[in-house]
Amino acid sequence: MDVISNSAARYVRLREEEMSLDEFLVLCQRDPMVYEGAAHRMLAAIGEPEMIDTRNDPHLSRLFANKVIRRYPAFAEFYGMEDSIEQVVSFFRHAAQGLEERKQILYLLGPVGGGKSSIAERLKYLMQKVPFYALKGSPVNESPLGLFDPMEDGPVLEEQFGIPRRCLSHVLSPWAVKRLEEYGGDIRQFRVVKRYPSISRQVAIAKTEPGDENNQDISSLVGKVDIRKLENFAQDDTDAYSYSGGLCLANQGLLEFVEMFKAPIKVLHPLLTATQESNYKGTEGFGAIPFDGLVLAHSNESEWKAFRNNRNNEAFLDRVYIVKVPYCLRVSEEVRIYEKLIRESSLASAICAPGTLKMMAQFAVLTRLKEPENSSIFSKMQVYDGESLKDTDPRAKSYQEYRDYAGVDEGMSGISTRFAFKILSKVFNYDSTEVAANPVHLMYVLEQQIEREQFPAELETRYTSYIKEYLSPHYAEFIGKEIQTAYLESYSEYGQNIFDRYVTYADYWIQDSEYRDTDTGEVFDRNALNAELEKVEKPAGIANAKDFRNEIVNFVLRARANNQGKNPSWTSYEKLRLVIEKKMFSNTEELLPVISFNAKASAEDARKHEDFVTRMEAKGYTPKQVRLLCEWYLRVRKSS
Repeated sequence: MDVISNSAARYVRLREEEMSLDEFLVLCQRDPMVYEGAAHRMLAAIGEPEMIDTRNDPHLSRLFANKVIRRYPAFAEFYGMEDSIEQVVSFFRHAAQGLEERKQILYLLGPVGGGKSSIAERLKYLMQKVPFYALKGSPVNESPLGLFDPMEDGPVLEEQFGIPRRCLSHVLSPWAVKRLEEYGGDIRQFRVVKRYPSISRQVAIAKTEPGDENNQDISSLVGKVDIRKLENFAQDDTDAYSYSGGLCLANQGLLEFVEMFKAPIKVLHPLLTATQESNYKGTEGFGAIPFDGLVLAHSNESEWKAFRNNRNNEAFLDRVYIVKVPYCLRVSEEVRIYEKLIRESSLASAICAPGTLKMMAQFAVLTRLKEPENSSIFSKMQVYDGESLKDTDPRAKSYQEYRDYAGVDEGMSGISTRFAFKILSKVFNYDSTEVAANPVHLMYVLEQQIEREQFPAELETRYTSYIKEYLSPHYAEFIGKEIQTAYLESYSEYGQNIFDRYVTYADYWIQDSEYRDTDTGEVFDRNALNAELEKVEKPAGIANAKDFRNEIVNFVLRARANNQGKNPSWTSYEKLRLVIEKKMFSNTEELLPVISFNAKASAEDARKHEDFVTRMEAKGYTPKQVRLLCEWYLRVRKSS
């Protein structure tokens, strides 16, 4: 189907359908979703979650303590927000069950650029997926069930059509009351329409924003008299009223109140009765107007604290269901957020050197974390990303220990994802000759931006120290390995050879046996074996060689049992992988003629250099970046 046909088909699918009241009741009998409220419809639109057993993923098991967690496909690209999303869905689930949440305002609380608006936009989008049924012509999209009396008609409706009595709590709007009088009480004259909520047409979805303190009044929520109609109707006539307020438009749907606590308290009062009693009063003297929708509000923490600390607002505070939306605290998830933002921009085709997004994410997460006690904040960041540091940092604590010490407000401050993406935008456009990003330019742009932002002196010092103490040394290690693996043509094969030989020598050394090399016939006694093993161990500074050798051999013997008697990959045991890499790269002097961009002494060096650059390009670097990063690495290595 082509795009134009698809658009036309969508228009037909979403068109209003009209029916009689009898047909509506028959539909209720067949499909409970016809009479259920907005919370049920929202749950239906969100859909069933995928159940993830975190025991099967080492990273997730450390973060979620081997629990089974829910992931909702409807929120697939909300990275690192599992907890907030689960709380939002729980709100709708409880509201649909008729619990206290159905009388509360869903309030998203979080720092700027943390994702509150994105959640709100997704919920409004989802609200459009499931249709609702309303009286035809009603200016407030009221449910046809408001025509029935819960006490007298309830038992009959439940018995004949399966409609629970809890669904008959709707108040008839003043408009419907007037029509009912005109029809002489004959409710069959009312027609019912099936409608889809719509953001663009403001059908069952509306947005309200705080106005000026002096001139904003409750009409932004409840509507007001249309002065053009006073020529034909009395002021308190329902037909003279303009049902243009947020609560009027969002009935049976979703009302989003942006920066709610910036609005004057007098403006918020209609929300109390709308949520508690499912109706509210207009500005004129006619009866109450029904509201059977959801109210979604969001604002920053400063507004919430000011509102909460005012004792006059206590009645309101009890009617708010708070969901905290902190910044993402997992580096890998933050990287995915950047990838998504880049994918949606014209930078999608630009080259981003390996490590760039990760470095930006690391900096962003470091600024959001609470400094731990007796541990490195960089280690804490790694643990928060599900890494195991038992072999590399004995002082690192468990994920839960860090969380308990940090308290509930961690992630509510620091730099925003919006700020981080602006930094990345500058990095991509830093070089005037190519649109590309790399970590060296990123560190420079970050330092400049930290100065420009004029943070408090202590914060500026801390942010700068993250770059110098953590990001730069870790990147030097990373790019050194990238350069060295590109220099070594058969890097993996070379590493595996060292691994296999080390394991064999260590095994014979432990058994105190001579080893005969099957290829050369050379015999190694215990001293010769020790000398060969030390060639690998010394560059890595292994302190207790005996224990290290026993540990490695035990690991390999266990691994062979599951690997058909073959040695495992040389990268499978982190400790030995690091030792082998240090051995491979201990003699870096031979690197210099190949990786430097100076004039080459021989044709052989020039060929090796070209091959090196080609291999770096295959890893995802531009030729210009290869030169920049090699020069930076050599400079840093010389100064350290």
